[in-house]
Amino acid sequence: MAPLLLRRIRRLIVTGISICLGLLLITTTFASNAVAKGSTLSGDYLEDTISVAQTLRETISIPKESKGRTKSEQEAVGLITDYISRYRNRPQINETISYTTMQTALNALAGHYNNSKRPLSEDLKNRLDSELSKATELVKQDTQENL
Repeated sequence: MAPLLLRRIRRLIVTGISICLGLLLITTTFASNAVAKGSTLSGDYLEDTISVAQTLRETISIPKESKGRTKSEQEAVGLITDYISRYRNRPQINETISYTTMQTALNALAGHYNNSKRPLSEDLKNRLDSELSKATELVKQDTQENL
């Protein structure tokens, strides 16, 4: 009889500890503050496209021996991700020529920064600069046509 009583007491203790740990996990998960990374984009397609294109042109022009180049490249990838994430699922925007032109440049730049440790070649710099300039001009035209 005593061994049966001891087993039941152990089972109650284990069950109690399990319940307490479960409640602790639930309360700490929901009690902690969730901090979401704020986007640097305004939500205005014209303004964001011009701003992103200008920022990326500045990043591209940083000399390869510059100390801040790596950090700027990482920030550029984050900006590209924010831009694509914000506008990819908006049919009124993602069907425009300005968006597809911008997306082409952004994909090329992000692909290079994510997959290569080498600096941008002059040919790629020139192509990106051309695409970003073209996207800026096209977004201004798209906005004027839609007003």
